Amino acid sequence: MRILMITSEAVPFAKTGGLADVVSALSYALKKLGHDVRIVMPRYYRIDKKTLTPIPGAMGVSIGNREYWTEVFESTLPNSDIPIYFIDHEESFGRDGLYGSLFEPDFNDNPKRFSILSHAAFQLCRKQHWIPDLMHAHDWQTALVPVLLKFNTQYRDFQETASVFTVHNIGYQGIYNKASYVDTGLDWGYFYSAGFEDWDRMNFLKAGLLSADRLTTVSPTYAQEIQSAEYGFRMDGILRFRKDALTGILNGVDTSVWNPKTDKQIPFNYTARSLAKKAKNKEALQKYMGLPQDEKVPVFGMITRLTDQKGIAELFGPSYGAAFKICTDINLQLIVLGAGDRWCEDELLALSKRLPNLRVYVGYDDKLSHLIEAGSDFFLMPSRYEPCGLNQMYSLLYGTLPVVRNTGGLADTVDNYDEQTGDGTGFVLNLLTPDSIYNTVNWAVNAWFKNPEHIVKMRKRGMAKDFTWDTSAKQYLAVYQEAVGNKVFNKH
Repeated sequence: MRILMITSEAVPFAKTGGLADVVSALSYALKKLGHDVRIVMPRYYRIDKKTLTPIPGAMGVSIGNREYWTEVFESTLPNSDIPIYFIDHEESFGRDGLYGSLFEPDFNDNPKRFSILSHAAFQLCRKQHWIPDLMHAHDWQTALVPVLLKFNTQYRDFQETASVFTVHNIGYQGIYNKASYVDTGLDWGYFYSAGFEDWDRMNFLKAGLLSADRLTTVSPTYAQEIQSAEYGFRMDGILRFRKDALTGILNGVDTSVWNPKTDKQIPFNYTARSLAKKAKNKEALQKYMGLPQDEKVPVFGMITRLTDQKGIAELFGPSYGAAFKICTDINLQLIVLGAGDRWCEDELLALSKRLPNLRVYVGYDDKLSHLIEAGSDFFLMPSRYEPCGLNQMYSLLYGTLPVVRNTGGLADTVDNYDEQTGDGTGFVLNLLTPDSIYNTVNWAVNAWFKNPEHIVKMRKRGMAKDFTWDTSAKQYLAVYQEAVGNKVFNKH
């Protein structure tokens, strides 16, 4: 099958979140299964042209009555022959930031920027004389692609091409002033019929949800949750309407990067049969973070964006968050790596000065993130909502027991501890409150001290989990085949 991924980011070229990891990892897995997979994305300012190969000839991108001239560069995903094409349009992408900057958090011309990317994807296929069987668009930035496939007569040569649209986080929808609709190149009649209209504004994600042949999101539980008012961010009605077209597919883990047996970023490699070496990583982590090197004290790690979605108010909120009580009442050590909301960064730094068993690194450090996964005994992830989540899966593979909320991908990947039998792979809380977080952490620590044999069994059970992309890629292929099959059937 010929598959084109249209995305705003992909590792290792540009990344703000899990979307970048998913696009690249899924492409590798599909290629491994024998499919012709290609990727198209913007050539952002920080992607050095000198590392790319130019494709000769400027490429015109017609949008409505305007034409934008772009260059196209080519590379491959590392250690593969998967082509990745970069659309170079200096006015749109020649700036710092993917979607915004420090001074302009959300670029006001994003509708035009990502409309150019979406239209350019079609022009690129023509330029390469390669019409895909399926176009896979990711998040609101490329939601215009399924709309153009369905409604724009400009692309009649793609009439047999099907579309799949993946929602990685429904909280981000691409809502802008409807005056920007002209940048899509579509007739105003489609503003309503294609589903862009949203309380007299324009909503890219909504149009993608209504136009794509098939919809996916990043875990089975999240696919159910977003059909509810609590988690659907006002799109729940549309998703219930399209529920037969919606599939939740759990993200996989890139085990070439996240594998304690081969991880080059941790001091001691280990397996389920050599957990004593995990204890050495714990000692190294404690030493690195300036904590007492005591193997008997449980270490809780946390790697997170410091945003409301991650439950930071209930954990770190001044005067009411659970963290202070956790660190003063419970015999443990807590290590936090993250960045985000300024109030939370400031509060964490203030707490770390008051609490001798709390260490904080504000920012992101890839090597430290691997050491936290390998050296921690537990991993704290009390998310308000979590479409899929990756860190809880990394934790399981590293024998680090997750403490998570019962939501989204966390619910699909972590089995709650049974203190009678020792079954389970982690500790699950249902309510997102400071008391609930405190009580669940305390429960985990009690199991650590009272039932150490359960902890060992849970670790080994988690390390035996299969989170590779092979399974997920086959599920995506089933969705692709259904979308392409229905397209051909409906045509005839």
